[in-house]
Amino acid sequence: MKTGAYIGAYIIAAPLLILIITGFWKLFEKAGRSGWEALIPVYSAYIMLKLSGKPWWLLLLFIVPGVNIIIALGIVIDFVKSFGKFKMSQHAAVVLLPFIYLPKWSFDKNTRYLGPSASYEFREQYSKHLKKTPTREWTEAVVFAVIAATLIRTLFIEAYTIPTPSMESSLLVGDFLFVSKVNYGARLPITPVAFPFAHHTMPLTGTKAYWDGIKLPYFRLPGFSEIKKGDVVVFNYPMDADSPFYRPVDKQENYIKRCQGTPGDTLSLLNARVYINGRPAVTPPNGEMEYVVNTNGRGFSSQEIYDLHLSDIQQFGSQDYMINMSAQSANTLKTDANVKGLRPNIRLRGIYDPEIFPHNPNFQWNVDNLGPIIIPKKGWTVKLDSLTLPLYSRAIAVYENNKLQIGRDGITINGKKTDTYTFKMNYYWMMGDNRHNSEDSRFWGFVPEDHIVGKAIFIWMSWDALSPSANKIRWRRLFNEIK
Repeated sequence: MKTGAYIGAYIIAAPLLILIITGFWKLFEKAGRSGWEALIPVYSAYIMLKLSGKPWWLLLLFIVPGVNIIIALGIVIDFVKSFGKFKMSQHAAVVLLPFIYLPKWSFDKNTRYLGPSASYEFREQYSKHLKKTPTREWTEAVVFAVIAATLIRTLFIEAYTIPTPSMESSLLVGDFLFVSKVNYGARLPITPVAFPFAHHTMPLTGTKAYWDGIKLPYFRLPGFSEIKKGDVVVFNYPMDADSPFYRPVDKQENYIKRCQGTPGDTLSLLNARVYINGRPAVTPPNGEMEYVVNTNGRGFSSQEIYDLHLSDIQQFGSQDYMINMSAQSANTLKTDANVKGLRPNIRLRGIYDPEIFPHNPNFQWNVDNLGPIIIPKKGWTVKLDSLTLPLYSRAIAVYENNKLQIGRDGITINGKKTDTYTFKMNYYWMMGDNRHNSEDSRFWGFVPEDHIVGKAIFIWMSWDALSPSANKIRWRRLFNEIK
């Protein structure tokens, strides 16, 4: 985010924060406490617990991500109950619009401190107001469930499904995964105003499921580890920032690929083999690619196609086929008496493919041969010229929100002439294990760190819609760790 955007966010947030603190200050005074106690984080929550009659040890739960949000909301709601705010609409008001209702109630002469809302005496005295109708009980249960589920999905773990074959045969279409948010640290919402459980589009209506009038700065909680080469990662599809969607980062489509390069690595692809810093990378053992298969004219049975997981079968003439399969399937197929020859369909080096990043004829790259290319690292300074601009201009202009202009007088960034740029974020190179049937970094380049969603950890269900048998569940895949 640009510095100006941060300043703008602070300009908006500062008056709202002042209003909230003012409300707490005056309410503290109404309860016989000193107003300045509202200024001290955590201590002010302790005072609210004391005024509400709740145990102080609830503060210990502040250290648990996700739980701390629920506890904080509960403390505030119990606090305003002590001032006679019993209605559910009032509780919603203090949660959603505290900068309006806290000052309003604090200056309201009819609003006064009634005593600790959690005490037996308070509940007895105001039992008529505290009594909940069945409708309210159900509503509060649903609201709590939605909040709890949203926090779990945002901060801890979320379920995903594999809709496309880009990761086969490592991950199969119909695999249902759990993706950990804590491994790399949970990314807090950037577009916080959104319909629960809808990612970017509302079901049935097809309209936006979020409001992008409020966008928060990117922030990630501490995680257990950094992204490592070989990790299977869920991230937001970077090209959704463009037309026709113009989606915010956290509302872009979810993609799943394997991390092949991390910040600062020099990556090359030579004859379909990935090299990192000059050394060959580990090839996913269950990955797939295209093979040219020459036969004696007999085709392949449906059972053979299913058992060997052959896909995208194209026939040329009466004897030649192009088939997508794993190396294991290729080795098995070689032993078939029907097969006369079989080889990987690898594109020749030096043949330009305009669909391959950076989509520039000066880089004679294709899906099997590209690089070397340096993956940007936070703090790395690159010299900008005709060779580096095609590689890094999108990261500079789109992902790091700079105004990049290239003219006769040279290069300007945010109005300042320069010939270098220092990156503000880390970037990654993601590729599908199904090398000839995957849209990945080879087509659109780097994945910025703010697009990272989480790490795929295990398969909890696998459904084979194409199975010829009545049993569609792939039992052997259930609860398998993703490697």
